[in-house]
Amino acid sequence: MLCATPIGNLQDMTPRVVEALREADLIAAEDTRNSIKLLNHFHISTPMTSYHEYNKIEKAEYLITYMENGGTVALVTDAGTPAVSDPGEALVRMCQERQITVTSLPGPCACITALTLSGLSTGRFCFEGFLPSDKKEKREVLQELCEESRTIILYEAPHRLVRTLTQLRDALGNRRLTLCRELTKKFETVLPTTLEDALALYERETPRGEYVLVLEGKSRAEKKKESAGRWEETTIGEHMQYYEEKGITGKEAMKLVAADRGVSRRDVYRYLVMEKEQTKIVGKNS
Repeated sequence: MLCATPIGNLQDMTPRVVEALREADLIAAEDTRNSIKLLNHFHISTPMTSYHEYNKIEKAEYLITYMENGGTVALVTDAGTPAVSDPGEALVRMCQERQITVTSLPGPCACITALTLSGLSTGRFCFEGFLPSDKKEKREVLQELCEESRTIILYEAPHRLVRTLTQLRDALGNRRLTLCRELTKKFETVLPTTLEDALALYERETPRGEYVLVLEGKSRAEKKKESAGRWEETTIGEHMQYYEEKGITGKEAMKLVAADRGVSRRDVYRYLVMEKEQTKIVGKNS
């Protein structure tokens, strides 16, 4: 069972999760030192074992064997929903491979809580979790995010916040941003701002608490404008040839050309007909 636990306010613990944790044979916790406080608060005495990033494969094998022998395991993370930017992802995958039924008991999740508070578009969004620590991988992710039109959700620790904000600003430009910290806690803060203004703020103040960054995606209008600009020096005929060389022909290539240039397919067709006629005239006169 994946059991969501509070991200700050203990009143967010659901009765269903409390009951499940009491009835489980074993609780697998990301940090047993943190989880024991939660269990004590709700008078839960179920035995615990650690399950975290550094033992997730070895311990998953142990937990799976335990379940195959009839035991019930409840998985909790330090805060929020297990398997979301969390080693529980590996355990779920391995359970499925061994045909062990997994169920999720819903509850708090920091990324969704922040998204609903952001004031940015919630209809389409992507969750990136923490940016990679590897420089090359991080650079690749930032390049991908440059073209992302959906609202982007990221996690960040306070000691890395300024560096991450700087990298996002340099890669994506000055986007709208909502900074959320200490969600559901006494000093919860939700700050609608921009990347540049957020950087200016934290040049004056030291970041404190865990952050969720909700970032505006690239507008479709901006993407269309950039796409059209890319082909300004290219004729429609050359543009068609670009797609035809990729094995795309006929109406589909015409459709792609029209989308790239922000015109109708009829305009593309008329131009191609006109270009063909001009080629015939030049051929006759030569």
